[in-house]
Amino acid sequence: MPNIKSAKKRVRITAKKTERNYAIRSFVKNRIKNYETALLNNDKESAQTELTKAIKAIDSAVSKGVLHKNTAARKKSRLAKKLKNIA
Repeated sequence: MPNIKSAKKRVRITAKKTERNYAIRSFVKNRIKNYETALLNNDKESAQTELTKAIKAIDSAVSKGVLHKNTAARKKSRLAKKLKNIA
């Protein structure tokens, strides 16, 4: 346990940010899972809309500082590649 006032504040802030980052990451993962489920069902139209939602969630995570931009680019590229391969 920190004794210094600023250290106590940092602990509070870190806990708050960790919770927020976890929620955002979880949201992104769920969007990606929905997309992959649509791919497994071979439903191209549904997969296309889920891909758009997943990309939007990934970009949102980047803008909030949860994901690095290169990580996001890699994820989006791999997701798009999967859709292209079912065609």
